[in-house]
Amino acid sequence: MESIRIQTGIPYDALVGRGLLDQAGGLARNAVRGDGMLILADENVAPLYLERVKAAFEQAGFRTGTFVFPAGEEAKRLSTVEAILSEADRMGLTRTDCFAALGGGVTGDMAGLAAALYLRGVDFVQIPTTLLAMVDASVGGKTAVNLVSGKNLCGAFHQPRLVICDPDTLDTLPPPVLAEGMAEVIKHGAICSAALLDRIREGAAPGDLVAENIRIKSGIVSRDERESGERKLLNLGHTFGHALEKLSGYTIYHGEGVAVGMLIAAFSAGRAGLCAPGVYEELRELLRSRNLPVTTAFTAAEIAKNAMNDKKRAGNSLTVVLPAERGRSVLRTIPASELRTLIACCDGEVTGR
Repeated sequence: MESIRIQTGIPYDALVGRGLLDQAGGLARNAVRGDGMLILADENVAPLYLERVKAAFEQAGFRTGTFVFPAGEEAKRLSTVEAILSEADRMGLTRTDCFAALGGGVTGDMAGLAAALYLRGVDFVQIPTTLLAMVDASVGGKTAVNLVSGKNLCGAFHQPRLVICDPDTLDTLPPPVLAEGMAEVIKHGAICSAALLDRIREGAAPGDLVAENIRIKSGIVSRDERESGERKLLNLGHTFGHALEKLSGYTIYHGEGVAVGMLIAAFSAGRAGLCAPGVYEELRELLRSRNLPVTTAFTAAEIAKNAMNDKKRAGNSLTVVLPAERGRSVLRTIPASELRTLIACCDGEVTGR
C-alpha cells in the first residue's frame, strides 16, 4: 500500500493498494470521528461493491446506511443532494458522523457537497472505483452539482478525511469509462510531467499510474488549495470540455470532453505561436492510443459560446490553460470576447469535423 499525504488546511492521506476495499472500515476508523456512516453509490456501482464495503464498515464498528441513486450526469443535481441530506437526517447522523462516496466522480462530487452542507459540515471519505475518480476527482476537495446553464456551477471546497483507492475495481470498468480516466492522466502529463507522458507512451497500465498521478495533483493542491493560481492548471481541457459535454446533452463522458478540449487548447496555442512544435501532435497520438476522441462535430463558435458561462470566468475575462511545451502548460487570461477568435483555427482540424 502506498500512502500519499495531501497537505491542505486539514491534511489527509490518499491510500493506494489492491484489496483495500475490504479494509475500508478499519482504515476509515483512524480518520473520522463518529460511528454513523452513510454510504453513497450509483445504481451501476451498488451491485458490484456496496454490500462488500458496507460489511467492511460494520466490521469496524460503524452504524451504516446506504443511498443509491441513478447513474450519470443527469443525477448530479441539487434534488439528489437534497435526497441525500434527508436520508442522513432520517438516520439521525450527527456532526461527528460521516458520508462515504463509493464510485466515480459524480458520486464523489455529490457526496462531498452533501457533507459540506449537512449540519454545516461533516466528514466524508472518498472510495473511488473509476480511474478518473482515483487520479483526479477524489483528491482536492472540489465538490459540485450541475445547473441547467452549465456544469459544476453549484459547489463548495470540502476536503475528504481519507481517500481509499483499490485498483482492483478498475477491472470491472467498461472500456469507455477506463479510457476517460486516461484523459485526466494524460492531462497531468501535459501540465507538468514529461516523465509521465513517457510512461503513457511506453504503455503503462492504468492501475500502475494511479499513485503517480495522485502525487502530481496532491502537490499542486497542497500549494494552492482554493485555486487562486497554480491549481487552475488542472483545468487544462476543461473549459472547452465542459462546453462539449453541455452541447452533447451530457451524452459524452467527461474524459472524452477533456480529451478534445486539450487538443483545442494545444492546436490553438500552436497556431498563435504560444506552444512549441509537436505538442499537439503528441497529445493527439497519446489520446488516440488510449481510445479517446480527437475531434468533435461541434464548431469552434458553438464551443466558445457555451464556454462563456464557465465558472472560471471573472467579469469580462476568462483564464484558459494552454500547453507551452512538452510536459508544461501555462495560464493565460484573455478577454472573454476573444475566446472564439482564439479557437476559430480548430475548425476542420479538431472541431467542426
